[in-house]
Amino acid sequence: MKLAVPDLISNSYFPAVAAVEMGLFAREGMDVSLELIFPVDRAYEALREGAVDFVGGSAHSALAAFPRWEGVKLLCAQAQGMYWFLVMRHDLEPVRGDLSIVKGRRIGAAPWVEMGLRRLLIEAGIDPEGNAVRIAPVPGAQGAGVNFGLSAAQALEAGQIDGFWANGMGAEVAVRRGVGTVVLDVRRGEGPPAAFDYTFAALASAERLSTRDAVGARRAIAAAQAALRADYTRASEIGRKLFPPAEAELIAELIRRDLPYYDPAISPRTVSAMNRFAIEMGILDRDVSYEQVVAILPA
Repeated sequence: MKLAVPDLISNSYFPAVAAVEMGLFAREGMDVSLELIFPVDRAYEALREGAVDFVGGSAHSALAAFPRWEGVKLLCAQAQGMYWFLVMRHDLEPVRGDLSIVKGRRIGAAPWVEMGLRRLLIEAGIDPEGNAVRIAPVPGAQGAGVNFGLSAAQALEAGQIDGFWANGMGAEVAVRRGVGTVVLDVRRGEGPPAAFDYTFAALASAERLSTRDAVGARRAIAAAQAALRADYTRASEIGRKLFPPAEAELIAELIRRDLPYYDPAISPRTVSAMNRFAIEMGILDRDVSYEQVVAILPA
């Protein structure tokens, strides 16, 4: 079986990565391997086509390949809350929480990920079009095997963009290199309050997946979350196997910061808020039930 993630050198989907690398899927009798498929809409298209069995990606992005949530199920959350950071070039002297810095700027963001930034700017009273905010893919981030957060940090350093909306690894690399400043961290209470629930890191499967495998996958993710809560430094061993050396040294600290959000449950409130966001962004034409979005599985 294959589990696709749209970004591998990242903390965003680390519970899924850890579940594979720690043998937690194997413990459930499942032979699961990782595959990097970027951007996230392509990962969900691969799920629809049967090329992969799971996607560990942003929950709302399933709508790219499964209109009205038909044919897909969210099995669990890898973590709660929208998990991307707004980072701007350090030499622009951005101020934490001041979103006006984006006016007239070039902001790099991956397809479907960019929706979260567009909506929160609107809720904060900044119309992207009216304020000449150019939100577009990061130059050079479309190739196979490319990890978006690192590409965004490199593009920022090269002056190709003025800021980016990406994962915690990209943000950390940019800050440590002295080229970027974090302006917004939605997950930790910054920005419009509603933005926390726009989306979250999920594990999804096609409806055709057996109940046995769906339950096993959910247990594997929950076990990975528990193992990392018990000892987040285990992330370093996985990082050294899969990441470049510099990023491998960062991953444990990023996971430590994410631990408060490690909860596999997907609540009806979260689904309702996410569907509302999807309707506002024009990717869902009507609300759908919790049961249509989330797999109802035995314990």
